Amino acid sequence: MKYNTVNESVVNRLKKIAGPGNVLTDQEKMEAYTHDEVPETQWRSMPEVVVKPETAHQISEILKLANLEMIPVTPRGAGTGLAAGAVPVYGGIVLSTEKMNKIIELDRENLFMVVEPGVTTGEVQKLAAEEGYLYAGDPCSADSSFIGGNVATNAGGNKAVKYGCTSRHIYGIDIVLPSGEITTLGGKCVKDVTGYNLVSLMVGSEGTLGIVTKIYLKLLPKPRHNAVLLVPFADMQTAINIVPAVMTQAGIIPTSIEFMDSLCIKSAGSFLDRQLPHGDAGAYIIIEVDSNTESQLEEEFEAIGNICMDNGGLDVLVGNNAATQEKIWKPRRCLAEALRVTSPIYCMEDIVVPVSQIPAMVGEIEKIAERHSIKIPCFGHAGDGNIHATLLKEDMDDQTWQSVKETVLEEIYQATYSFGGKLSGEHGIGAKRRAAMIKFMDPVQINIIKSIKKALDPNLILNPGKIVDTSDL
Repeated sequence: MKYNTVNESVVNRLKKIAGPGNVLTDQEKMEAYTHDEVPETQWRSMPEVVVKPETAHQISEILKLANLEMIPVTPRGAGTGLAAGAVPVYGGIVLSTEKMNKIIELDRENLFMVVEPGVTTGEVQKLAAEEGYLYAGDPCSADSSFIGGNVATNAGGNKAVKYGCTSRHIYGIDIVLPSGEITTLGGKCVKDVTGYNLVSLMVGSEGTLGIVTKIYLKLLPKPRHNAVLLVPFADMQTAINIVPAVMTQAGIIPTSIEFMDSLCIKSAGSFLDRQLPHGDAGAYIIIEVDSNTESQLEEEFEAIGNICMDNGGLDVLVGNNAATQEKIWKPRRCLAEALRVTSPIYCMEDIVVPVSQIPAMVGEIEKIAERHSIKIPCFGHAGDGNIHATLLKEDMDDQTWQSVKETVLEEIYQATYSFGGKLSGEHGIGAKRRAAMIKFMDPVQINIIKSIKKALDPNLILNPGKIVDTSDL
Protein backbone atom coordinates (compact mmCIF):
# COMPACT_ATOMS: atom_id res chain seq x y z
CA MET A 1 0.00 0.00 0.00
CA LYS A 2 1.30 3.46 -0.95
CA TYR A 3 0.78 6.15 1.68
CA ASN A 4 1.46 9.88 1.54
CA THR A 5 3.75 11.66 3.97
CA VAL A 6 2.67 14.17 6.58
CA ASN A 7 3.36 17.67 5.27
CA GLU A 8 3.14 21.06 6.95
CA SER A 9 -0.41 21.57 5.78
CA VAL A 10 -1.52 18.30 7.44
CA VAL A 11 0.26 19.25 10.67
CA ASN A 12 -1.50 22.61 10.72
CA ARG A 13 -4.88 20.97 10.19
CA LEU A 14 -4.13 18.50 13.01
CA LYS A 15 -3.30 21.45 15.28
CA LYS A 16 -6.59 23.05 14.37
CA ILE A 17 -8.46 19.84 15.19
CA ALA A 18 -6.73 18.85 18.46
CA GLY A 19 -5.04 22.07 19.54
CA PRO A 20 -1.37 23.04 19.05
CA GLY A 21 -0.35 21.68 22.45
CA ASN A 22 -1.64 18.22 21.51
CA VAL A 23 0.46 17.83 18.36
CA LEU A 24 4.12 16.75 18.46
CA THR A 25 6.58 16.88 15.56
CA ASP A 26 9.90 17.06 17.42
CA GLN A 27 11.73 13.74 16.97
CA GLU A 28 13.15 13.75 20.48
CA LYS A 29 9.67 14.09 21.96
CA MET A 30 8.24 11.50 19.54
CA GLU A 31 10.90 8.87 20.35
CA ALA A 32 8.77 7.42 23.16
CA TYR A 33 6.08 6.68 20.55
CA THR A 34 8.38 4.61 18.31
CA HIS A 35 8.00 1.38 20.27
CA ASP A 36 6.06 -0.58 22.84
CA GLU A 37 7.58 -3.03 25.37
CA VAL A 38 9.11 -5.31 22.73
CA PRO A 39 12.84 -4.71 23.33
CA GLU A 40 14.27 -5.53 19.89
CA THR A 41 15.10 -2.48 17.77
CA GLN A 42 13.65 -4.06 14.62
CA TRP A 43 10.22 -3.35 16.11
CA ARG A 44 10.74 0.42 16.30
CA SER A 45 9.57 3.05 13.85
CA MET A 46 9.44 6.85 14.03
CA PRO A 47 6.05 8.54 13.49
CA GLU A 48 5.85 11.70 11.42
CA VAL A 49 3.52 13.35 13.92
CA VAL A 50 1.92 12.44 17.26
CA VAL A 51 -1.59 13.70 18.07
CA LYS A 52 -3.27 13.53 21.48
CA PRO A 53 -7.01 14.08 20.95
CA GLU A 54 -9.32 14.64 23.90
CA THR A 55 -12.72 13.82 22.36
CA ALA A 56 -14.34 11.34 20.01
CA HIS A 57 -15.17 14.22 17.66
CA GLN A 58 -11.50 15.13 17.37
CA ILE A 59 -10.61 11.50 16.58
CA SER A 60 -13.33 11.48 13.94
CA GLU A 61 -11.91 14.58 12.28
CA ILE A 62 -8.37 13.15 12.38
CA LEU A 63 -9.49 9.96 10.65
CA LYS A 64 -11.44 11.89 8.02
CA LEU A 65 -8.31 13.93 7.29
CA ALA A 66 -6.18 10.77 7.15
CA ASN A 67 -8.54 9.19 4.62
CA LEU A 68 -8.55 12.34 2.52
CA GLU A 69 -4.75 12.55 2.48
CA MET A 70 -4.06 8.78 2.46
CA ILE A 71 -1.96 8.90 5.63
CA PRO A 72 -1.73 5.91 8.01
CA VAL A 73 -2.95 6.29 11.61
CA THR A 74 -1.61 4.13 14.44
CA PRO A 75 -3.74 4.16 17.64
CA ARG A 76 -1.77 3.98 20.88
CA GLY A 77 -2.61 3.55 24.53
CA ALA A 78 0.07 3.37 27.23
CA GLY A 79 2.56 1.56 25.01
CA THR A 80 2.79 -1.47 27.32
CA GLY A 81 1.98 -3.96 24.55
CA LEU A 82 4.22 -6.90 23.72
CA ALA A 83 3.52 -7.44 20.02
CA ALA A 84 4.57 -4.14 18.37
CA GLY A 85 0.87 -3.43 17.91
CA ALA A 86 1.18 0.31 18.56
CA VAL A 87 4.31 0.82 16.44
CA PRO A 88 3.82 3.09 13.39
CA VAL A 89 5.45 0.74 10.88
CA TYR A 90 4.46 3.05 7.98
CA GLY A 91 5.19 6.31 9.83
CA GLY A 92 2.28 8.70 9.51
CA ILE A 93 0.18 9.73 12.51
CA VAL A 94 0.37 8.17 15.96
CA LEU A 95 -2.96 8.84 17.70
CA SER A 96 -2.44 8.62 21.46
CA THR A 97 -5.44 8.28 23.78
CA GLU A 98 -3.44 9.32 26.87
CA LYS A 99 -5.51 12.49 27.44
CA MET A 100 -8.82 10.62 27.30
CA ASN A 101 -8.45 9.51 30.92
CA LYS A 102 -11.75 10.20 32.66
CA ILE A 103 -13.89 7.81 34.69
CA ILE A 104 -17.27 8.97 33.42
CA GLU A 105 -19.72 7.05 35.56
CA LEU A 106 -20.05 4.47 38.33
CA ASP A 107 -23.51 2.96 37.88
CA ARG A 108 -24.26 1.19 41.17
CA GLU A 109 -27.77 0.13 40.18
CA ASN A 110 -26.63 -1.77 37.08
CA LEU A 111 -23.08 -2.61 38.25
CA PHE A 112 -21.27 -0.79 35.44
CA MET A 113 -18.34 1.58 35.24
CA VAL A 114 -18.06 3.77 32.14
CA VAL A 115 -14.58 5.03 31.34
CA GLU A 116 -12.46 6.60 28.63
CA PRO A 117 -9.69 4.49 27.07
CA GLY A 118 -6.78 6.32 28.73
CA VAL A 119 -7.73 5.30 32.28
CA THR A 120 -5.27 2.76 33.71
CA THR A 121 -6.58 -0.68 34.58
CA GLY A 122 -5.29 -0.17 38.11
CA GLU A 123 -7.46 2.94 38.55
CA VAL A 124 -10.51 0.94 37.49
CA GLN A 125 -9.67 -1.87 39.91
CA LYS A 126 -9.02 0.55 42.78
CA LEU A 127 -12.26 2.49 42.41
CA ALA A 128 -14.27 -0.71 42.03
CA ALA A 129 -12.69 -2.17 45.19
CA GLU A 130 -13.29 1.02 47.19
CA GLU A 131 -16.99 0.79 46.30
CA GLY A 132 -17.22 -2.90 47.22
CA TYR A 133 -17.06 -4.22 43.66
CA LEU A 134 -14.64 -6.26 41.60
CA TYR A 135 -13.39 -5.42 38.13
CA ALA A 136 -12.02 -8.85 37.30
CA GLY A 137 -9.82 -7.91 34.35
CA ASP A 138 -6.33 -8.22 35.81
CA PRO A 139 -3.32 -8.06 33.46
CA CYS A 140 0.04 -8.02 35.25
CA SER A 141 0.59 -4.52 33.83
CA ALA A 142 -2.55 -3.15 35.54
CA ASP A 143 -0.72 -0.22 37.12
CA SER A 144 0.60 1.02 33.77
CA SER A 145 -1.63 -0.34 31.00
CA PHE A 146 -4.66 1.61 29.76
CA ILE A 147 -8.06 -0.01 29.74
CA GLY A 148 -8.32 0.91 26.05
CA GLY A 149 -5.23 -1.17 25.32
CA ASN A 150 -6.74 -4.05 27.29
CA VAL A 151 -9.79 -3.83 25.04
CA ALA A 152 -7.69 -3.64 21.88
CA THR A 153 -5.80 -6.84 22.70
CA ASN A 154 -8.52 -8.59 24.75
CA ALA A 155 -5.99 -8.76 27.59
CA GLY A 156 -6.08 -11.80 29.83
CA GLY A 157 -4.03 -11.80 33.01
CA ASN A 158 -4.05 -13.47 36.38
CA LYS A 159 -7.78 -13.94 36.94
CA ALA A 160 -8.73 -15.21 33.47
CA VAL A 161 -9.03 -18.85 34.58
CA LYS A 162 -12.11 -18.01 36.70
CA TYR A 163 -13.34 -14.66 35.41
CA GLY A 164 -12.29 -14.72 31.76
CA CYS A 165 -10.39 -12.26 29.59
CA THR A 166 -11.26 -8.59 29.11
CA SER A 167 -13.98 -9.37 26.57
CA ARG A 168 -16.12 -11.01 29.25
CA HIS A 169 -16.37 -7.69 31.09
CA ILE A 170 -17.02 -5.39 28.10
CA TYR A 171 -20.71 -4.93 27.33
CA GLY A 172 -20.48 -1.79 25.25
CA ILE A 173 -18.08 0.59 23.53
CA ASP A 174 -18.25 3.93 21.81
CA ILE A 175 -16.03 3.70 18.75
CA VAL A 176 -14.82 5.82 15.86
CA LEU A 177 -14.65 3.73 12.70
CA PRO A 178 -11.81 4.17 10.17
CA SER A 179 -14.13 6.33 8.06
CA GLY A 180 -14.55 8.77 10.95
CA GLU A 181 -18.11 7.65 11.73
CA ILE A 182 -18.96 7.50 15.44
CA THR A 183 -21.23 4.84 16.90
CA THR A 184 -22.10 3.03 20.15
CA LEU A 185 -21.96 -0.76 20.11
CA GLY A 186 -23.76 -2.58 22.91
CA GLY A 187 -24.24 -0.72 26.19
CA LYS A 188 -25.53 -1.69 29.63
CA CYS A 189 -27.84 -4.49 28.57
CA VAL A 190 -26.62 -7.79 30.01
CA LYS A 191 -28.26 -9.71 27.14
CA ASP A 192 -28.18 -8.42 23.59
CA VAL A 193 -28.44 -10.41 20.36
CA THR A 194 -29.59 -7.51 18.22
CA GLY A 195 -27.68 -8.32 15.08
CA TYR A 196 -24.07 -9.47 14.88
CA ASN A 197 -21.98 -9.26 18.06
CA LEU A 198 -19.99 -6.22 16.94
CA VAL A 199 -18.60 -5.58 20.43
CA SER A 200 -16.81 -8.93 20.31
CA LEU A 201 -15.56 -8.17 16.81
CA MET A 202 -13.92 -4.97 18.01
CA VAL A 203 -12.52 -6.26 21.31
CA GLY A 204 -9.21 -7.85 20.38
CA SER A 205 -9.01 -6.26 16.91
CA GLU A 206 -5.83 -4.41 17.97
CA GLY A 207 -6.90 -1.00 16.74
CA THR A 208 -7.23 -2.15 13.12
CA LEU A 209 -11.03 -1.73 12.85
CA GLY A 210 -11.74 1.34 14.95
CA ILE A 211 -10.64 3.52 17.86
CA VAL A 212 -12.51 3.01 21.14
CA THR A 213 -13.47 6.22 22.95
CA LYS A 214 -15.73 4.98 25.75
CA ILE A 215 -15.98 1.59 27.46
CA TYR A 216 -18.84 0.07 29.46
CA LEU A 217 -17.25 -2.26 32.05
CA LYS A 218 -19.29 -4.83 33.97
CA LEU A 219 -18.56 -5.00 37.68
CA LEU A 220 -19.13 -7.88 40.09
CA PRO A 221 -19.76 -7.96 43.83
CA LYS A 222 -16.37 -8.15 45.49
CA PRO A 223 -15.70 -11.54 47.16
CA ARG A 224 -15.34 -11.07 50.91
CA HIS A 225 -12.38 -13.38 51.41
CA ASN A 226 -9.41 -14.62 49.43
CA ALA A 227 -6.16 -16.48 49.96
CA VAL A 228 -3.03 -17.13 47.90
CA LEU A 229 -1.02 -20.34 47.98
CA LEU A 230 2.62 -20.64 46.92
CA VAL A 231 3.64 -24.23 46.23
CA PRO A 232 7.26 -24.98 45.25
CA PHE A 233 8.08 -28.14 43.30
CA ALA A 234 11.35 -29.95 42.61
CA ASP A 235 10.93 -29.74 38.84
CA MET A 236 8.81 -28.02 36.22
CA GLN A 237 7.07 -31.12 34.93
CA THR A 238 5.81 -32.15 38.35
CA ALA A 239 4.57 -28.63 38.99
CA ILE A 240 2.72 -28.32 35.71
CA ASN A 241 1.13 -31.76 36.12
CA ILE A 242 -0.71 -30.41 39.16
CA VAL A 243 -2.69 -27.84 37.17
CA PRO A 244 -5.31 -30.14 35.58
CA ALA A 245 -5.49 -32.11 38.85
CA VAL A 246 -6.55 -29.08 40.90
CA MET A 247 -9.60 -28.44 38.75
CA THR A 248 -10.58 -32.07 38.07
CA GLN A 249 -9.85 -33.78 41.41
CA ALA A 250 -10.85 -30.94 43.71
CA GLY A 251 -13.66 -29.65 41.51
CA ILE A 252 -12.51 -26.10 42.24
CA ILE A 253 -11.97 -23.29 39.74
CA PRO A 254 -9.39 -21.03 41.41
CA THR A 255 -9.23 -17.32 40.70
CA SER A 256 -5.67 -17.78 39.44
CA ILE A 257 -3.19 -20.56 38.73
CA GLU A 258 0.20 -19.13 37.79
CA PHE A 259 3.56 -20.81 37.28
CA MET A 260 7.24 -19.87 37.23
CA ASP A 261 10.15 -22.12 36.30
CA SER A 262 13.53 -22.17 38.09
CA LEU A 263 15.11 -19.54 35.81
CA CYS A 264 12.21 -17.20 36.54
CA ILE A 265 12.45 -17.80 40.29
CA LYS A 266 16.16 -16.97 40.29
CA SER A 267 15.68 -13.88 38.10
CA ALA A 268 12.86 -12.57 40.31
CA GLY A 269 14.86 -13.17 43.50
CA SER A 270 17.87 -11.36 42.07
CA PHE A 271 15.73 -8.47 40.80
CA LEU A 272 13.98 -8.04 44.15
CA ASP A 273 17.27 -8.55 46.01
CA ARG A 274 15.79 -10.98 48.48
CA GLN A 275 15.85 -14.69 49.16
CA LEU A 276 12.60 -16.19 47.92
CA PRO A 277 11.13 -19.16 49.83
CA HIS A 278 12.49 -22.39 48.36
CA GLY A 279 14.48 -20.22 45.95
CA ASP A 280 16.27 -23.28 44.58
CA ALA A 281 13.00 -25.02 43.63
CA GLY A 282 12.50 -26.23 40.10
CA ALA A 283 9.18 -24.38 39.79
CA TYR A 284 6.53 -22.40 41.63
CA ILE A 285 2.79 -22.75 41.34
CA ILE A 286 0.78 -19.79 42.67
CA ILE A 287 -2.91 -20.43 43.30
CA GLU A 288 -5.47 -17.86 44.43
CA VAL A 289 -8.97 -18.68 45.61
CA ASP A 290 -11.79 -16.37 46.67
CA SER A 291 -15.10 -16.89 48.43
CA ASN A 292 -17.83 -15.10 50.32
CA THR A 293 -17.35 -17.22 53.46
CA GLU A 294 -14.22 -18.00 55.44
CA SER A 295 -15.26 -21.62 55.90
CA GLN A 296 -15.60 -22.24 52.17
CA LEU A 297 -12.31 -20.47 51.53
CA GLU A 298 -10.47 -22.62 54.08
CA GLU A 299 -12.07 -25.78 52.74
CA GLU A 300 -10.95 -24.96 49.20
CA PHE A 301 -7.39 -23.94 49.89
CA GLU A 302 -6.89 -26.92 52.21
CA ALA A 303 -8.17 -29.27 49.49
CA ILE A 304 -5.87 -27.68 46.92
CA GLY A 305 -2.92 -27.78 49.33
CA ASN A 306 -3.47 -31.47 50.02
CA ILE A 307 -3.59 -32.29 46.31
CA CYS A 308 -0.35 -30.37 45.75
CA MET A 309 1.44 -32.13 48.62
CA ASP A 310 0.17 -35.53 47.46
CA ASN A 311 1.57 -34.82 44.00
CA GLY A 312 5.11 -33.65 44.68
CA GLY A 313 4.67 -30.27 46.35
CA LEU A 314 7.60 -29.39 48.62
CA ASP A 315 5.62 -27.03 50.83
CA VAL A 316 2.43 -24.97 50.89
CA LEU A 317 2.77 -21.35 51.95
CA VAL A 318 -0.53 -19.52 52.52
CA GLY A 319 -1.04 -15.77 52.17
CA ASN A 320 -4.27 -14.80 53.91
CA ASN A 321 -3.72 -11.07 54.36
CA ALA A 322 -2.65 -8.23 52.08
CA ALA A 323 1.00 -8.22 53.19
CA THR A 324 1.63 -11.95 52.81
CA GLN A 325 -0.29 -12.08 49.53
CA GLU A 326 1.83 -9.26 48.10
CA LYS A 327 5.01 -11.14 49.08
CA ILE A 328 3.79 -14.16 47.11
CA TRP A 329 2.57 -12.21 44.08
CA LYS A 330 5.42 -9.71 43.71
CA PRO A 331 7.99 -12.14 42.20
CA ARG A 332 5.43 -13.18 39.58
CA ARG A 333 4.40 -9.63 38.73
CA CYS A 334 7.95 -8.35 38.35
CA LEU A 335 9.06 -11.10 35.97
CA ALA A 336 9.07 -9.09 32.75
CA GLU A 337 11.32 -6.48 34.38
CA ALA A 338 13.48 -9.14 36.02
CA LEU A 339 14.10 -10.99 32.76
CA ARG A 340 14.92 -7.68 31.08
CA VAL A 341 17.72 -7.22 33.61
CA THR A 342 18.93 -10.79 33.04
CA SER A 343 18.95 -10.25 29.27
CA PRO A 344 18.09 -6.76 27.95
CA ILE A 345 17.27 -8.30 24.58
CA TYR A 346 14.75 -11.12 24.74
CA CYS A 347 11.74 -12.46 22.85
CA MET A 348 8.67 -13.09 25.01
CA GLU A 349 6.12 -15.40 23.44
CA ASP A 350 2.46 -15.78 24.28
CA ILE A 351 1.46 -19.24 23.10
CA VAL A 352 -1.67 -20.91 24.42
CA VAL A 353 -2.65 -24.59 24.46
CA PRO A 354 -5.53 -26.57 25.96
CA VAL A 355 -4.95 -26.86 29.71
CA SER A 356 -4.45 -30.62 29.52
CA GLN A 357 -1.57 -30.08 27.08
CA ILE A 358 0.43 -27.71 29.29
CA PRO A 359 2.74 -30.44 30.67
CA ALA A 360 3.55 -31.74 27.18
CA MET A 361 4.09 -28.23 25.78
CA VAL A 362 6.40 -27.14 28.59
CA GLY A 363 8.34 -30.37 28.19
CA GLU A 364 8.73 -29.72 24.48
CA ILE A 365 9.99 -26.18 25.11
CA GLU A 366 12.64 -27.59 27.46
CA LYS A 367 13.80 -29.98 24.70
CA ILE A 368 13.93 -27.17 22.13
CA ALA A 369 15.98 -25.00 24.51
CA GLU A 370 18.45 -27.81 25.15
CA ARG A 371 18.70 -28.66 21.45
CA HIS A 372 19.65 -25.10 20.52
CA SER A 373 21.68 -24.22 23.64
CA ILE A 374 19.46 -21.28 24.53
CA LYS A 375 17.76 -20.36 27.79
CA ILE A 376 13.96 -20.19 27.53
CA PRO A 377 12.48 -19.40 30.95
CA CYS A 378 8.76 -20.11 31.08
CA PHE A 379 6.06 -18.55 33.21
CA GLY A 380 2.44 -17.66 32.75
CA HIS A 381 -1.17 -18.46 33.35
CA ALA A 382 -1.24 -22.21 33.88
CA GLY A 383 -4.96 -22.33 34.59
CA ASP A 384 -5.85 -21.22 31.06
CA GLY A 385 -2.95 -22.74 29.13
CA ASN A 386 -1.18 -19.44 28.40
CA ILE A 387 2.62 -19.89 28.42
CA HIS A 388 5.11 -17.02 28.19
CA ALA A 389 8.16 -18.80 26.79
CA THR A 390 10.89 -16.14 26.82
CA LEU A 391 13.97 -16.55 24.63
CA LEU A 392 17.05 -14.86 26.15
CA LYS A 393 19.76 -13.41 23.91
CA GLU A 394 22.38 -13.09 26.68
CA ASP A 395 25.90 -13.20 25.17
CA MET A 396 25.01 -14.12 21.55
CA ASP A 397 26.07 -11.78 18.77
CA ASP A 398 23.23 -10.23 16.77
CA GLN A 399 23.55 -12.52 13.77
CA THR A 400 23.55 -15.69 15.89
CA TRP A 401 20.60 -14.39 17.93
CA GLN A 402 18.47 -13.74 14.86
CA SER A 403 19.24 -17.17 13.40
CA VAL A 404 18.66 -19.09 16.63
CA LYS A 405 15.53 -17.08 17.46
CA GLU A 406 13.90 -17.75 14.09
CA THR A 407 14.64 -21.49 14.28
CA VAL A 408 13.47 -21.81 17.89
CA LEU A 409 10.25 -19.84 17.29
CA GLU A 410 9.42 -22.00 14.28
CA GLU A 411 9.81 -25.14 16.42
CA ILE A 412 7.83 -23.68 19.32
CA TYR A 413 4.97 -22.65 17.01
CA GLN A 414 4.97 -26.04 15.28
CA ALA A 415 4.74 -27.78 18.67
CA THR A 416 2.03 -25.37 19.83
CA TYR A 417 -0.21 -26.17 16.87
CA SER A 418 0.49 -29.90 17.17
CA PHE A 419 -0.96 -29.73 20.70
CA GLY A 420 -4.06 -27.86 19.51
CA GLY A 421 -2.77 -24.43 20.49
CA LYS A 422 -2.56 -20.93 19.02
CA LEU A 423 0.05 -18.18 18.58
CA SER A 424 -1.27 -15.74 21.17
CA GLY A 425 -3.39 -15.97 24.29
CA GLU A 426 -3.40 -12.31 25.34
CA HIS A 427 -0.59 -10.18 23.87
CA GLY A 428 -1.98 -10.16 20.34
CA ILE A 429 -0.43 -10.53 16.89
CA GLY A 430 0.56 -6.94 16.12
CA ALA A 431 3.47 -6.62 13.72
CA LYS A 432 5.66 -9.06 15.62
CA ARG A 433 3.69 -12.23 14.86
CA ARG A 434 2.17 -11.23 11.53
CA ALA A 435 4.45 -13.52 9.51
CA ALA A 436 3.72 -16.45 11.81
CA MET A 437 -0.01 -15.71 11.54
CA ILE A 438 0.20 -16.06 7.76
CA LYS A 439 2.09 -19.33 8.07
CA PHE A 440 0.10 -21.06 10.79
CA MET A 441 -3.47 -19.75 10.49
CA ASP A 442 -6.01 -21.36 8.17
CA PRO A 443 -6.04 -19.33 4.91
CA VAL A 444 -9.84 -19.32 5.01
CA GLN A 445 -9.70 -17.41 8.31
CA ILE A 446 -7.01 -15.07 6.99
CA ASN A 447 -9.31 -14.18 4.09
CA ILE A 448 -12.22 -13.53 6.46
CA ILE A 449 -10.06 -11.10 8.45
CA LYS A 450 -8.93 -9.36 5.27
CA SER A 451 -12.54 -9.05 4.05
CA ILE A 452 -13.66 -7.46 7.31
CA LYS A 453 -10.68 -5.10 7.28
CA LYS A 454 -11.33 -4.00 3.69
CA ALA A 455 -15.04 -3.52 4.32
CA LEU A 456 -14.54 -1.26 7.35
CA ASP A 457 -11.30 0.41 6.29
CA PRO A 458 -11.28 0.56 2.45
CA ASN A 459 -8.26 2.89 2.34
CA LEU A 460 -6.37 0.69 4.84
CA ILE A 461 -5.29 3.71 6.87
CA LEU A 462 -5.95 2.39 10.39
CA ASN A 463 -3.04 0.58 12.06
CA PRO A 464 -1.70 -0.96 8.84
CA GLY A 465 0.93 -3.68 9.03
CA LYS A 466 -0.73 -5.44 11.95
CA ILE A 467 -2.30 -8.91 12.30
CA VAL A 468 -2.38 -9.84 8.59
CA ASP A 469 -0.74 -8.64 5.38
CA THR A 470 -3.17 -6.38 3.51
CA SER A 471 -0.78 -5.30 0.74
CA ASP A 472 -2.73 -7.38 -1.77
CA LEU A 473 -6.07 -5.68 -1.01
